[in-house]
Amino acid sequence: MNLIKGSVPTRLARRASSCATSRPGCEKRSHGFTLIELVIVAALLGALAALAIPNLRRALEQARFARAIADIDAIQQNVQEYFLDNHAYPATLSDAGTGGLTDPWGNAYVYLRVEGASIGALRKDRFLVPINSDFDLYSAGPDGRSNPPLLAAASRDDIIRANDGGFVGVAADF
Repeated sequence: MNLIKGSVPTRLARRASSCATSRPGCEKRSHGFTLIELVIVAALLGALAALAIPNLRRALEQARFARAIADIDAIQQNVQEYFLDNHAYPATLSDAGTGGLTDPWGNAYVYLRVEGASIGALRKDRFLVPINSDFDLYSAGPDGRSNPPLLAAASRDDIIRANDGGFVGVAADF
């Protein structure tokens, strides 16, 4: 194959041979990343993680609340079925077949029959009126603390059953 003087392959060959002598103005190309490029990529990944992690935690906490609400719905159905079969509410959740069940935060669900309970032990609304006439059922929420009045700071994050099952949700929303 004849190469014409000044053709592209000839010029590239000359440039490659002249760069081997490392003259000024001769550019050598690197096949790696510079330190600045790596720092920029690390900073971008850190910024993305800083945005994503709080959103992930918030979504996980919302999922825990949703699970607690679903659990309380299921437990109340078991208690109602027990009532239909026995004409009385169970003394404990174990009697209704849901004993030992824990909320998403690792605490046991709290159950209390209204019949025979002291008025001080019952869950109360902002007017200090009991929120159920049959039984109380709730989770103490993420902090694991609770007080009978729903206005108490320790009770605001509780997942409660109120209005005889007409409301199941966060105490602060009731």
